[in-house]
Amino acid sequence: MIALVNLIHILVSLYSLALVGRVFLEMALGPYHSVVRFLRRITEPLLAPIRRYVRPIQSGGMAWDLSPMVAMILLWVIEQVLTRILIGLAY
Repeated sequence: MIALVNLIHILVSLYSLALVGRVFLEMALGPYHSVVRFLRRITEPLLAPIRRYVRPIQSGGMAWDLSPMVAMILLWVIEQVLTRILIGLAY
């Protein structure tokens, strides 16, 4: 059971890293770089539904997309719930 909890933690951490990497690398390398396209391909299935409910915040002619932050919070909550359930089943 502990191995499954560790696996869940690793997967959530890697996906969170992909979300953060997408945000920063898209600004640094541009949207057409191959790494950014790969990160967009693996993160967009989670971000697209979130964007339907969380609209970008307009500020000074810019739009701030909060969907990666919301996705990371949701991933953390799901990880915590699964961890508690699995640990509860183990004991």
